Amino acid sequence: MNRHVLILVVCLLSGLPGYAQLLVKVSGTVRDSATGRPLPGAAIVIDYRKHLTGTNTNAQGYYTIDLPAGDHILIARLIGYTPVRKELRLTNDPVTMNVNMVTVESQLEEVVVTTKGFDQTVRQPMLGVDQLNVSTLKKLPSALGEVDLLRGLQMLPGVTSVGEASNGVNIRGGTTDQNLILLDDTPIFNPTHMFGLFSVFPPDVLNTVDLYKGNVPARFGGRAASVLDVALRNPSLEKFNLSGGVSVVSNKLTADIPIIKGKMGVMISGRGAFNDFLLPIVSDRLANIRAKFADGVVKAFWRVDDRNTLTVTGYASKDMFRTDLLANLPNVNGTATRYDHQTINVMARWFRTLSPRLNLQTTGIYVHYVPRILSPELSGNVVTLRQSVLQRQIKSNLNYQLANQKIEAGVSATHYRVEPGTLLPGRSESVNYVTTPTENALELAIYADYERSISPRLAVSAGLRYSQFLSLGPSLVRQYAAGETRDDFSVVDSIRYGAGQVSQSYGGPEPRFGIRYTLGSNSSFKLGYNLMRQYLQVVTNTTTPLPTSRWKTSDPNVRPQVSQLLTAGYFLSFKENIYEVTVEGYWRTTQRIIDYRPGADFLLQPYPETQLLQGQSKAYGIETMISKKKGELTGWLNYTYARTLNQVYEGSTVEQNVNGGSWYRANYDRPHTVNANMTIDVDRHNSFGLTFAYSTGRPYSAPTGYVTIDGAQYPYYGIRNNERLPGYHRLDFTWNIYNPSMRNRRWEGRWAFTVYNLYGRKNAYSIFFKTESGKTNAYQLQIFAAPIVSLSYNFIFK
Repeated sequence: MNRHVLILVVCLLSGLPGYAQLLVKVSGTVRDSATGRPLPGAAIVIDYRKHLTGTNTNAQGYYTIDLPAGDHILIARLIGYTPVRKELRLTNDPVTMNVNMVTVESQLEEVVVTTKGFDQTVRQPMLGVDQLNVSTLKKLPSALGEVDLLRGLQMLPGVTSVGEASNGVNIRGGTTDQNLILLDDTPIFNPTHMFGLFSVFPPDVLNTVDLYKGNVPARFGGRAASVLDVALRNPSLEKFNLSGGVSVVSNKLTADIPIIKGKMGVMISGRGAFNDFLLPIVSDRLANIRAKFADGVVKAFWRVDDRNTLTVTGYASKDMFRTDLLANLPNVNGTATRYDHQTINVMARWFRTLSPRLNLQTTGIYVHYVPRILSPELSGNVVTLRQSVLQRQIKSNLNYQLANQKIEAGVSATHYRVEPGTLLPGRSESVNYVTTPTENALELAIYADYERSISPRLAVSAGLRYSQFLSLGPSLVRQYAAGETRDDFSVVDSIRYGAGQVSQSYGGPEPRFGIRYTLGSNSSFKLGYNLMRQYLQVVTNTTTPLPTSRWKTSDPNVRPQVSQLLTAGYFLSFKENIYEVTVEGYWRTTQRIIDYRPGADFLLQPYPETQLLQGQSKAYGIETMISKKKGELTGWLNYTYARTLNQVYEGSTVEQNVNGGSWYRANYDRPHTVNANMTIDVDRHNSFGLTFAYSTGRPYSAPTGYVTIDGAQYPYYGIRNNERLPGYHRLDFTWNIYNPSMRNRRWEGRWAFTVYNLYGRKNAYSIFFKTESGKTNAYQLQIFAAPIVSLSYNFIFK
């Protein structure tokens, strides 16, 4: 057991009666660590018992106290300073124990911060820009001991998901595919492992995590709601480092390898999950599931000279998920279903300093995402449905920095190649080979950002991105009769386009604007506006998109989404930037959102527009947050009120609208959300963390009536999302133990004991209806319906 904890227990239980026979004098001076100034009035506490034993420093910062011989812990406390703990082992001789205290304001911020610190929070003319501190992320309680970026993000205001095992997050009224998720500038098309249980981001190599949910810089485009920009740290150029860990879910290892000291280094990181035999212990629902995943990163950094650097990142991930539930593959008599998807991302970046104020950065990107469904038959043959998304991009931008203004400008070209689905029958004689047309597209953009401080009180940022999207052949484009349902019977003409021919083009300006007006030295008011266009989207008829959900480029029959966001906020920082309060409100409208027709089936559909409807969405809300960013106790509390409503109406027939054209709640519409986190750093070796999450239950579609056919009762769904699940709430706990040996060595370890869903709340993931024995019954699906206890170990070797 940790020595501090042991001493504390002994003190509480026994009152140290055995040491009362001999008193030893302890004295010393308490000083400011930076200035050396004596600190009067500092409280000296012994063995955590302030009212039984203790004293205060005098006007010269001096203290003296008589203590029984034996082991003690001396604690020095003073408002505005971080508490200091010292171990004492008293025998017969007097002891001098001087204490140097560090001011709280000189500490690094330890919690989620709006933008990147006080100066930007209050003074920068941008709203809705959050940074998740990576060290804080590792202290948060985590499911099964697996540090998870997406779960950490869901503790922020305005970030939600549809449930425990959801594939992605919803941000300020956006769908999961409306978030541009970047890992070292490369897009991530599927951000989770195990169908949403864990995120794909390797926690040991993360550097910065920036979430743009309000003002989005003009260099980002292609999505309608937000940008999650995750950067990996550079490898060490000075010394070899090795780190790793073991948890219930995965095992991981990371190495920093200097190749040429001070000039070139390589970082290699790998993570693998092969412990699926433990899943039945976690939940009975997982008893018939087999799930494995692996991901890896290689990053090289070369300092060519004083003006040039070259960075290359490679990322790969692979998932296998098998279930006894059968996929709906045509004419396949399968025995099980296996979902298999993999990602390969490559990025190369050349950075050149042209002058002290001007630099040029050019980046090349290659991403290939390949999801598959495999269905083994009784004969041993395996039928495979394969899809893929290929993205290649090159971009270059200039940055110019002056004392009170900065300019960024650049160009970008992106090529998309989407293979919607190919059915490979293998040796099967009953299954036919089927393939859907490949989609090709090109997205071009030019952009510029300008930020300037006009006066001590007023600053503005203005950005403009102009994008042009080209849908390319080869393709066969159908034309449908105006006003009629798009199907095989309403086709009036078809046009065939050759390779490279433009079948349709879209585009236009995407302005971004922000203004900051400082109300005082530590508060400000901000206003912002964004317009963004999205040309690539997911089409699905499930609550949370599966890894195999279909990606679709815009074309003559599927128009791009256009989102406009207006935000306003008040920001206040006080007590030397220890505390921060933010209040933000937003209003978003999105045109031509994607939804599905009643009874839609996208599987191997060569003309998906026959299964799709497009409409509009409106989202609005207020986000409030108070955080304590420094000190022994850190954390935050936030509340969000948010609504997201959709309206889809393309005609008066049932196939052309949803809910008769009335506004209806989106799948992820959750009006009330409360998140709280508290982290207590007991000492250098122990910290405790608690998180609490509450949200209104998400909408679901309940039957509006029942139809009887041949004596059997079947549900009829007339209105979409007409009911809500019960409210969701959960409490998690973690105990982090750092370097248990309490001695500085080259090998340092950390244990994390976590209890997820501490009080065993049976949260509903979904409610579904099943007809049995002629009667329709409702069932509730729960993912984690009991407390989940886990223990993980992580180490660093320097």
